Amino acid sequence: MEFCVLAVGDVVAPSGVKFLTRHLPTLRRHYGVDFCVVNGENAAVLGLFPSQADEIFGAGADVITMGNHTWGKRDIVSYMDDCPYILRPANFPPQQPGIGWRLYDSKAGQVAVIDLIGRVAMDYTPDNPFLCVERILKQLDTKLIFVELHAEATSEKLAMGYMLDGRVSAVWGTHTHVPTADHQILPKGTGYVTDLGMTGPRFSVLGIKPELSIRKFRGDLPSRYEPAPGECKLEGALFTVDTASGLCTNVERLMIHD
Repeated sequence: MEFCVLAVGDVVAPSGVKFLTRHLPTLRRHYGVDFCVVNGENAAVLGLFPSQADEIFGAGADVITMGNHTWGKRDIVSYMDDCPYILRPANFPPQQPGIGWRLYDSKAGQVAVIDLIGRVAMDYTPDNPFLCVERILKQLDTKLIFVELHAEATSEKLAMGYMLDGRVSAVWGTHTHVPTADHQILPKGTGYVTDLGMTGPRFSVLGIKPELSIRKFRGDLPSRYEPAPGECKLEGALFTVDTASGLCTNVERLMIHD
């Protein structure tokens, strides 16, 4: 039996949430999506409001993953205590709230989703994601395993993909908000893409007004980031998995523009 998973790139700003909620139900029906994972850590630009999580789940997301801006809105902490469908990176310090991986029920049986954060060129140094995922895999007996690595460095994401090739169903990257053109099935059968891209303002720098990023790189006085106005886009990937083997049979890029 085939099992279709949709992974949606970082949702940025309220406009990104609105665009996602407008299109996700149709995408699920059109592609026959069985399970959907959405990165939501930038829905409030930095962080995620509980009300936005409700909107994303209501539109059809099964799981929301987070990253380095997990705690950008502290209201999400108490929400996460009661909601096992939001994952923060599993290699965050263990004393921090939330969970980093979980088994979820689906029509094909249990599905494991693992959220990790990279260490190269990030704001801080969490636990080693490569060693962390090894510990998690020892606890799993399902063949349907999906891993997200929220990381800056393409080399770190590629290395994770090859380390897990043949051992998990798919590995995808998030965080850079720029989609990569390397959707593929690795030699041992794991679906892979280095970065899904983003869902939010189309004419922007990572979802932010371009002039604000230009000022930063010019060395001007810093200013508060504001989401860009105007048209939006949705970027992600579809992974088709053979449930008998747990391996990927097809990877397809997904992109919708206003």
